[in-house]
Amino acid sequence: MTIAKKIDTFITRSSWIRKMFEEGARLKAEHGADKVYDFSLGNPNVPPPDRFRQVLKETVSQSGPSDHIYMPNTGYPMVCQAVAEHLTREQGGAAPVSAKDVIMTCGAAGGLNVILKALLDPGDEVLVSAPYFVEYGFYADNHGGVLKTVPSRPDFTLDLDAIAGAITEKTKVMLINTPNNPTGQIYSAESLAGLAGVLTEKARALGRTLYLVSDEPYRKIVFDGATVPGIFGIYKNSIVTTSYSKDISIPGERLGYVAVNPEADDKGKLLAGMALANRILGFVNAPALMQRVVAQLQGLSVDIGEYARKRALLCDGLAAFGYEFVKPPGAFYLFPRAPIEDDVKFVQALQEELILAVPGSGFGKPGHFRLAFCVSDETIVNAMPGFQRAIGRFR
Repeated sequence: MTIAKKIDTFITRSSWIRKMFEEGARLKAEHGADKVYDFSLGNPNVPPPDRFRQVLKETVSQSGPSDHIYMPNTGYPMVCQAVAEHLTREQGGAAPVSAKDVIMTCGAAGGLNVILKALLDPGDEVLVSAPYFVEYGFYADNHGGVLKTVPSRPDFTLDLDAIAGAITEKTKVMLINTPNNPTGQIYSAESLAGLAGVLTEKARALGRTLYLVSDEPYRKIVFDGATVPGIFGIYKNSIVTTSYSKDISIPGERLGYVAVNPEADDKGKLLAGMALANRILGFVNAPALMQRVVAQLQGLSVDIGEYARKRALLCDGLAAFGYEFVKPPGAFYLFPRAPIEDDVKFVQALQEELILAVPGSGFGKPGHFRLAFCVSDETIVNAMPGFQRAIGRFR
């Protein structure tokens, strides 16, 4: 064996998303890219705002030698300050966030790994509501933790009774993702307050801190006037991580941040641990150029109306054929119920129609499948006959 046994096992059960993406490359080579309808990968197709391009050009033209040297592990102080000021507004009345509460990271994925590296002892459990982003299990394992899942309610909202029943002496982190990947569901302020009550009660009974970590890369992609509640004013031992990948369509730049609730217990040590983790995990610093760019773009987002139109095209089309789903209030994913229990078999049927989707089994929720609608309008419209034929085979 040339590689670690664990990694060899992980390769075997690695992300369905990547598997379908790779299958898409094969089908496109065989049939032509315009004949394959790829809904497998959440790769934003709405262009970054014009303001991003303007600031990027200005930043490059004005940069000097000192703008490309090492910086504090946590990021440029002026960038952390800009993020802190924005977060103070975004969190809606919670304690003011300071620059020292912020760590710039290599995307939300880097942020989650920094958080879990700092928090987890071997065997500690990370609790997550299913369905969930497929990489969470790998992230927990990276740092000696164990991902433990609980079911959500039928509309994919939090099942507080299930969460309360799943917390044990090994639980360290409750991880939420809102708006959610793969469902697009947003957790309401009421449900988050209920979750905070559960965590507070259980932490007191267990005699240990339970952390609420919110993964929020889709925060600004919301529809129909929906809002994403801030968790800092709801639960004090809370941490937010996010990225600019979806907000302004720059996923390849790998830039995000972690922010700790200003009122968190033992905040100084927590921040010191994450700053160290940022370094020893090899991230060291978030990219210098892009930090300076996003410092001037706080609160900016792509044209959400583009995604709203795509959501309508997909939802209206599938509903007409009899597909059942919860219309997503956020993100750019739809998570319909498969017409048969075997979601993998149904996804294979879609593939025969040259439609690429991801089985719900990969997200911990069999019987469903995920469609990423961050694709061209033509892809959605031209895929409709195939969606109709696929469901017709099982009716």
